[in-house]
Amino acid sequence: MTEATSGTVVDKTGIWEDFVDIFVQPRAVFERRRDGQFGLALLLLVLISAILFFALRNGLAPIMDAEMSKQAAAMAANNQNLTAEQLAGAKSAMEKFAMFGSVIFVPIGVLITGVLLWVAGRIFDAKVAFAAAMMISTYSQIPKIAEMVVSAVQGLFLQPEAITSRYSVSIGIARFLDPDANPVLLTIAGGLDLFTIWLFVLLAIGLSVVARVPLARAGIAAAAVWIVTILPALFGAIRQG
Repeated sequence: MTEATSGTVVDKTGIWEDFVDIFVQPRAVFERRRDGQFGLALLLLVLISAILFFALRNGLAPIMDAEMSKQAAAMAANNQNLTAEQLAGAKSAMEKFAMFGSVIFVPIGVLITGVLLWVAGRIFDAKVAFAAAMMISTYSQIPKIAEMVVSAVQGLFLQPEAITSRYSVSIGIARFLDPDANPVLLTIAGGLDLFTIWLFVLLAIGLSVVARVPLARAGIAAAAVWIVTILPALFGAIRQG
């Protein structure tokens, strides 16, 4: 006796196909993952990010050194009483924290983005379940893997003096600004690089597919998420300026 068919086609596309397809046909990925399952994808994203971070640390090191030196200089400017030993200790602490950043920051970033997308979806009439918002957030972060590779390659081949901060290797207008330019301008420009825009475009596509709303409406919600995520850095830049 043959098995009765219910008319429901079970999508057996593997997680690896999702990680490839998100670059070329993201709508298909979000369509087949509308059930909101994201745990395995998030775990894989964290593992790949951590492995790449340690595998590419020689290329990423000049970027991190430049960024930490910039932060140390800002600390010294804001507090004239800091000694050289205290600054060295702060830099050492930042280096140790950066080692775990590839593991810690990825799930935190996914969570924050997922929460904001869920809230923005409700505000702009593009409601999705929280699990679905987390799924969209998880898959939208995948191009950040490519960003890490691109940054590391530049860190290996650029002259050390050419790397003054993370903006020096960004694929955007911040790369061409003076490193001593207005901090607010740098922050806004830094939030408009290729990979950040890519992330929020994927958020819009995912929200449009899952919530069954026009892409324009989902894009407004994604833009609102971008504004909220950049606010902390913007406030810091205003204080610094």
